[in-house]
Amino acid sequence: YQRRVRGLSSDLNLLHRREDTHTTERIHRMEQVLNAPFTVLRVPHLKLKIPRIPNISATLVLSLLIVSYFLVSSGIIYDLIIEPPSIGSTRDPATGAYKPEVFMKYRINGQYIIEGLSAGVLFCMGGLGVIILDQISGKFTQDRNRYLVILCGAIFVGLSFNLCNLFLRIKFPGYQMV
Repeated sequence: YQRRVRGLSSDLNLLHRREDTHTTERIHRMEQVLNAPFTVLRVPHLKLKIPRIPNISATLVLSLLIVSYFLVSSGIIYDLIIEPPSIGSTRDPATGAYKPEVFMKYRINGQYIIEGLSAGVLFCMGGLGVIILDQISGKFTQDRNRYLVILCGAIFVGLSFNLCNLFLRIKFPGYQMV
């Protein structure tokens, strides 16, 4: 039994050596093919400098993110493609006069520019409230400041939530009336 195992292991080693020589021959041929153009052509001596990326402060990154979030959530892409009016107008049935209208009623996929911008401000205010509430966890925050930060963040989140619900009720009369 041991002779058979030794014979098999020597056969496997021989097989691996044959594969290794075959692989090295292929690699050698490939190197010759790849080096052929460089026998005729000369590689230029370039002194390239690695571009330095300036250090950007965290405040600048946060500001850019909030501005881009405001633009996207306020529907700037919709406003650029559809080009809606900034404010609409409706005719008062009693007097016949035209009154300005901020919300495009009964249309979930439509908005006036002012409606989108005001909704974007509310979304950003709610997001900033959450960020402010996250600042409470700092270990260097004093107790008095901690309560002020909690109050400010809670006001931002609560106000934006309630105003967004109010906007939905104005846009869709009878919404959430149970």
